[in-house]
Amino acid sequence: MMQHPAILALLSSSFLISLMLLYAGWCGGRILLKWDLHSGSDLQLSLERRTYLVSTILGYCLVFQILSLFLYIFTADALHSQFVGAMCAAGTLNVNHYGYPVLILKIVNCLLAGVWLIINHTDNRGYDYPLIKAKYGLLILMAPLVYLEATLLVGYFRGLHADVITSCCGSLFSADTRNIAGDIAALPAVPMEWAFYGAMAITVASGLFFYLKGRGGYLFSAAGCLTFVISVASLISFIGLYFYELPTHHCPFCILQKEYGYVGYALYATLLGGGITGMGVGALMPFRNRTSLARITPLIQRRLALVTMACYLLFTLIVSWRMLATPFRL
Repeated sequence: MMQHPAILALLSSSFLISLMLLYAGWCGGRILLKWDLHSGSDLQLSLERRTYLVSTILGYCLVFQILSLFLYIFTADALHSQFVGAMCAAGTLNVNHYGYPVLILKIVNCLLAGVWLIINHTDNRGYDYPLIKAKYGLLILMAPLVYLEATLLVGYFRGLHADVITSCCGSLFSADTRNIAGDIAALPAVPMEWAFYGAMAITVASGLFFYLKGRGGYLFSAAGCLTFVISVASLISFIGLYFYELPTHHCPFCILQKEYGYVGYALYATLLGGGITGMGVGALMPFRNRTSLARITPLIQRRLALVTMACYLLFTLIVSWRMLATPFRL
């Protein structure tokens, strides 16, 4: 099973990204300790040349780090037929103890990678490397999580054996199951609907205020992060029920399958896009007053706010359309 093309792609990319982060972390450590833009020393010139190369290569690596989340879920879903009891990616991820920790780490690393790309893009617009220490500091914090993800990913794929009997999504995401997924599935649908639409309304309202007035960036970013969490919980609690038209089917993975038009990929892409750009607005707030970014940062933040609102509104539109189009009612 280790020779499956998607598995080889995931393992190879994880290995290469880890190596690149190792080198970038070493460069970042030197930059944090030795960077002095006012110096004309050979060391400073070497660091300036090297940071261009590292940032460019790392940008491509982290884009694939984001895409690898979807490849990982797609691979887990494609392999479910190999295991007794699995009906979708939920069962495949439960074959051993590494599957779900890898998924959580990939989501966290996806969000952090997106924020790093935003900071790096902003830094490249400044003439004096204004965010270089911030972006390499974030990179050093990311590196252990990426290494841990790579290690657990190897353990997960090495532990995939076809003779293992796993659990189906119906038992994993059941209101009667005593775990985190079961607790989320047991959340009452009507209060969760109010929380979901309320969080979306607050995020859009704060986003419009920030876009028009240029104030309230931290509030908008916090609202966007909260909306991301509530939306994930809502997918399990009540959104999936409308797509499945079953009051007990809370699985967040079956909507990725052909029977449901692969709509899950659109939902997760818009949700992650909104989460990343919303966090990006908050990440750039401390640097709005930097001289070389005084005009650039507010413009980038406004664009990020627009993307956040567009992604979340599209997510809400897809969910609302399904809730209204189906005859199923809770």
